[in-house]
Amino acid sequence: MAHPSQLGFQDAASPVMEELLHFHDHALMIVLLISTLVLYIIVAMVSTKLTNKYILDSQEIEIVWTILPAVILILIALPSLRILYLMDEVNDPHLTIKAVGHQWYWSYEYTDYEELAFDSYMVPTQDLLPGQFRLLETDHRMVVPVESPTRILVSAEDVLHSWAVPSLGIKMDAVPGRLNQTAFITSRPGLFYGQCSEICGANHSFMPIVVEAVPLKHFEEWSTLLLQDA
Repeated sequence: MAHPSQLGFQDAASPVMEELLHFHDHALMIVLLISTLVLYIIVAMVSTKLTNKYILDSQEIEIVWTILPAVILILIALPSLRILYLMDEVNDPHLTIKAVGHQWYWSYEYTDYEELAFDSYMVPTQDLLPGQFRLLETDHRMVVPVESPTRILVSAEDVLHSWAVPSLGIKMDAVPGRLNQTAFITSRPGLFYGQCSEICGANHSFMPIVVEAVPLKHFEEWSTLLLQDA
């Protein structure tokens, strides 16, 4: 999760988020080099005492400032397109979960298990246990097995919502009447927090998302207990 005074992204918990972090650093270095070059040119132009009123154009400069931006755009576009296709791929998921946004909570349906479904509400501040986070904890977490491809089908019951978990590199709009699809793989066990990222009404900031990644054996035990209680 995010922490106070954090300047960068959250630590990656999925391969896609790791790729996004690498791309961010790659693009930031290009921006830094461009800014340095522009600053140097501005300082050189302002401080120089050399002037020549009779120079109207320069073919060499025209070639450089046409080709150089094109090369820079290619260096940014190619890794960006690669990540875009990686995020769209859903190959043989081990588990499919349907997340439906409501005003103002999420409901989850494990489509591979019959009758395995529940609603997930934010835990009120007065009911928080020691160690739990205000406005981020839910009464029922979405539990997934570690290192297993998981497909998420996202929709909404009433208005626009958005299912987002930053540390997993996921942000998918929940649109009434439509079914959007995304996928992720958790690379380590843990709790990963997210929130609705589309302004959906008065309690928009009170419908958090908690993904709990556990070993496969623990996930099977959890699902069995939940089905027995149902």
